[in-house]
Amino acid sequence: MKKILIALISLAFAVSCKAPQKEEPINITPEELHASIDRVTEIMIHDIFSPPVASRIFAYPNVAAYEIVAATNDNYNSLAGQLNGLTAIPEPDTTKTINYELAAVVAHMELSKRLIFSEDRMEALRDSLYMVWEGKNPVLFSDSKAYGLQVADHIGEWMNKDNYAQTRTMPKFTVDADDPGRWQPTPPAYMDGIEPHWNKIRPFVLDSAAQFKPVPPPAYSLEEDSAFYKELKEVYDVRNKITEEGDSSEEIQIARFWDCNPYVSVTRGHLMFATKKITPGAHWMGIAKIAARKTNSDFAKTLFAYTKASVAMADAFISCWDEKYRSNLIRPETVINQHIDDSWKPVLQTPPFPEYTSGHSVVSGAASVVLTEVFGDNFSFDDDTEVPYGLPIRSFKSFKQAADEAAISRMYGGIHYRAAIEVGVKQGRDLGAFVVNKLHMLSDKKVAQN
Repeated sequence: MKKILIALISLAFAVSCKAPQKEEPINITPEELHASIDRVTEIMIHDIFSPPVASRIFAYPNVAAYEIVAATNDNYNSLAGQLNGLTAIPEPDTTKTINYELAAVVAHMELSKRLIFSEDRMEALRDSLYMVWEGKNPVLFSDSKAYGLQVADHIGEWMNKDNYAQTRTMPKFTVDADDPGRWQPTPPAYMDGIEPHWNKIRPFVLDSAAQFKPVPPPAYSLEEDSAFYKELKEVYDVRNKITEEGDSSEEIQIARFWDCNPYVSVTRGHLMFATKKITPGAHWMGIAKIAARKTNSDFAKTLFAYTKASVAMADAFISCWDEKYRSNLIRPETVINQHIDDSWKPVLQTPPFPEYTSGHSVVSGAASVVLTEVFGDNFSFDDDTEVPYGLPIRSFKSFKQAADEAAISRMYGGIHYRAAIEVGVKQGRDLGAFVVNKLHMLSDKKVAQN
């Protein structure tokens, strides 16, 4: 009995002398958020998501992360009640120790993982961060992670009611062979029209997909004095002019810089394969990152910029795709090959959906308005977003200038008429202004500080 008592005393002493559990602070910076979004972009390129679907993948994780920060930061307001159908996230357990910025990154990674195909690639980033955080402070990490996952579940339930799943089972787009002005699949892959039912996705801010319905495009006509034919001939002439100037021409450099077509197919002999590129939404997410880093924005402001821009772009795609499949306008390449020059090819590969309005123009217009609100007008920046894809840096004096260049790049690329570009930019900017004015994300206190 005496030996047992001594053993128990020794065990108790050993336990009491055991080194205390580590409780280092966990410092979350904007770089963890950038890393998560960059990883999502990489995966979307690998998985080949269409531009509209990619915009949805960016928006929901950003909202989830933002809601956590807004709930605990007096400078920002929740989007609950401001975004269609969004309710307040669960209250945190006050008995727990939570790092809310860590929870926000957890929510972002978790929801992103649910939206992509290659989950293992997202899990690799997640697990590497989890290992670091848990090693510093296991209790804080565990509590923060649990709350982040709870919020991800809440946003996930809201996300799952946006009609996306239903659109997966809707019929493919049917080409109207009897109407010469209607869109037809284009070479080399002759793919079906992408996302013909995207206007049925629940918007984030818009009242409906048709809220910013643009004026109709010029009526199809091969009469040389018609507005349509003049725009068609302009595309043809611009392409021929820049071809004479060579690949080093400014117009070709601009076209390639803003290509952002994830559906580029390359044919070599009997083989056809895809080259992988970012979407226009991903390009503007990259610009938001550049602006956040240049201004040394803190975690909350960085997330604010990402969230507002991605929500605007998601609605821009809904608005644009609503018009694309309403007007169903034929692409320049098809008409030129049929009626002017059967050997003519555009600088860029024509993407697989109708022409009007230009998606780049609408989305860039919307993103430029939002980012101008966040970071200011005449915000100069060096855009290195395309460097990983073999393209050089381009410099801009403002977000507006970048959007204008993105829009006109579609003319230089030979894939859009002028009306789709000019009307598209207006459509996007009007939509962006609506998002800016309707979403009150900054608190009165923060507005006063600004």
